[in-house]
Amino acid sequence: MEPGFIAGLPNMPGVYRFKNAAGEVIYVGKASDLRKRVSSYFQRHLPSPRTAMMVSQIADAEITVTRTEAEALLVENNLIKSLAPRYNVVFRDDKSYGYILLTGHAFPQIRFYRGAHAKGNRYFGPFPSAWSARDTIGHLQKIFLLRTCDDTVFAHRSRPCLLHQIRRCSAPCVRLVTEAQYERDVRHAEQFLEGKETDVIEDLSAKMNAAAEGQRYEEAAHFRDQIRMLQRILSSQAAESAGAGDVDIVAVVEREGVWCVTLAMVRGGRHLGDRSFFPQNATGSDALTVVEAFLTQHYAQQPVPGRVVCEDLENRAALEELLAGLAGHAVKLVTRPIGESRTWLDMARRNAGLALGQRLSAQATQEARVAALQEFLGTETPIQRIECFDISHTMGEATVASCVVYDKGAMQNSEYRRYNVKGVEPGDDYGAMCYALGVRYRKLADGEGKVPDLILIDGGLGQIHAAQAVMADLGLHEIPMMGVAKGVERKPGLEQLFLAGEEQPRRLPPDHPALHLIQQVRDEAHRFAITGHRARRGKARTASRLEEISSVGPRRRQRLLEHFGGLQGVIAASIDDLARVEGISRTLAERIYQELH
Repeated sequence: MEPGFIAGLPNMPGVYRFKNAAGEVIYVGKASDLRKRVSSYFQRHLPSPRTAMMVSQIADAEITVTRTEAEALLVENNLIKSLAPRYNVVFRDDKSYGYILLTGHAFPQIRFYRGAHAKGNRYFGPFPSAWSARDTIGHLQKIFLLRTCDDTVFAHRSRPCLLHQIRRCSAPCVRLVTEAQYERDVRHAEQFLEGKETDVIEDLSAKMNAAAEGQRYEEAAHFRDQIRMLQRILSSQAAESAGAGDVDIVAVVEREGVWCVTLAMVRGGRHLGDRSFFPQNATGSDALTVVEAFLTQHYAQQPVPGRVVCEDLENRAALEELLAGLAGHAVKLVTRPIGESRTWLDMARRNAGLALGQRLSAQATQEARVAALQEFLGTETPIQRIECFDISHTMGEATVASCVVYDKGAMQNSEYRRYNVKGVEPGDDYGAMCYALGVRYRKLADGEGKVPDLILIDGGLGQIHAAQAVMADLGLHEIPMMGVAKGVERKPGLEQLFLAGEEQPRRLPPDHPALHLIQQVRDEAHRFAITGHRARRGKARTASRLEEISSVGPRRRQRLLEHFGGLQGVIAASIDDLARVEGISRTLAERIYQELH
């Protein structure tokens, strides 16, 4: 029997949200026809027990009407990510995809890039991993000698850098290559990235033959070396296909209730690599549901190639139309691939199986470590959430405290926090730790935030006593705490563990699973603290070098940094360049140059 709210639904595209009796959103979906789609959930025969369970909990529905189903997809994707309904299969991909960027300068720079695309530049990708993009850039450097240096360095070079000496750059910064020659190399690099390697080789071969006929043998040898390197790269490609264009391959594998979707990317006929995704809320789902969820959520944010090879789909035509609306061009979903496409899909399935096996193995390892830690602490309360603190400074300079979070069997990067320690005597590690704990848990004392099951402190008995005092003042003294000291020999495996309320340290065998978990979280806190400290120290020292120069006040300092794009640009500038900045006389320019060199 259909509920009463269906009668008021329009026959228009939009997004629907199902709510339970408590008013919680339990599912978000999109539809080209809201009334037809929502009423389909209340038919006699439902596709799966999971769907039947969801429908039994529906108490109300809300809708948002959109102009098109493609627009509804974007709204649906945003709602799923913000609400995380329990019956939606959710794919979270915190890492943005990388591109190879060729800037729009007279002598373009090639580099790895993430972020918004700007007009005038050329972008190639996306690449499934930073490694694959950087590896390609390395090949292009060797073959076409394109510059990778930033504009501030490029504009102030007076002689070639090391990259030119090792034959990785043609040194356009000092004009050892003409603009026309460099543009030719850039055009060849673009053709290579577009999968037109044959055109590049033919062009280089013609130039090599012409140079040889003109008895310009050194030039001919340069073209010959470029051709050889190109052919070597092409022969080493794992998957190569002439004319294959841009294709994405989506494979799905399930084991022990855990799903893995692997996305393999082929661009210009070359297999660039793959990336594996592990969706949330997918237990009890089927392959069709998982694949459709991935296609809609992934391509709502990422570029859609002209062809996507994937598992069989019931509503392939509707999805093709939907993705075409997002992409602005025709999209073909190949659900029954043959030949080469079948080989790609089989390879993606194998990679998905391997990734899933590693995930399950790591998950089992983490569960064993957590259980061992709980046994070591002798607590009946499960240990799920661990927060760990570390302090980093150099002789008291630029003190930074870090807090990292371990929860749900993994490090939760999005919950990491750094604290610039203020109002504490330089070098006072106890005071710095107290400052960080006070800032971190003040809101928790007011009833906001998540309560950790264990707090780890990088330090010994003194740190634990200081931390206990802070937590007692906040009324949070019941949260278990442990200090992790490196021990006398400061070697991994010899850590001393100080539990709150105990004066004598405990020790665990080097191969104990609980110690491995403690080391994992402690080392991550240390890494996060030291990177933050170095950044803060570097920023402070950058400003101080100019501050130490007499007659360079705040305004002149700001003009110098803005003109040259930072301290490195100022250091690389000549006296004449410095004197061109407004407010900098020739005499002052000479003084600045001498102070910085």
